[in-house]
Amino acid sequence: MIFGRKKRSIVRLLVVEDEPLVAFDTEYLLTGEDYEIVATVDRVADAVAVIADGQDIHLVLADLALGDGSGIDVARAAQERGIPVMFVTGNCPGEAEAFAAGCLSKPYAPRDLLAAIVAIEAAREGRRLRRLPNGFRLFAAMSTPVEPAQIAG
Repeated sequence: MIFGRKKRSIVRLLVVEDEPLVAFDTEYLLTGEDYEIVATVDRVADAVAVIADGQDIHLVLADLALGDGSGIDVARAAQERGIPVMFVTGNCPGEAEAFAAGCLSKPYAPRDLLAAIVAIEAAREGRRLRRLPNGFRLFAAMSTPVEPAQIAG
């Protein structure tokens, strides 16, 4: 495609965030970039219910520290349905790699959130990544080669 955008494979997202302002900003940013938000929830129980409902979800963005539990529980439910998860958190634990496609550190710039979603999409499609966004870790199970000189930290 010379003048058009490539069709995205990740379009429908579930946002799991218990900080209202962060949730609102995330939803506003993503809808402005033509992503569809399936739901924005602030509790593990609500996220698990949305996932179990069988909706078409392409990616879950999940905070780890939620009021009623851990984002890891959300990731387990998503993993059972084959839905990739990106943790968006201030402190990404070591065990996150077993449950998620990647982890974006808070605070993050809006462009880094968008670039992290694109990086997960590229990795799922086996495309080579030129660089990773600031504060983002793409986990080995998902990753495709990244050109070493282009890794941003």
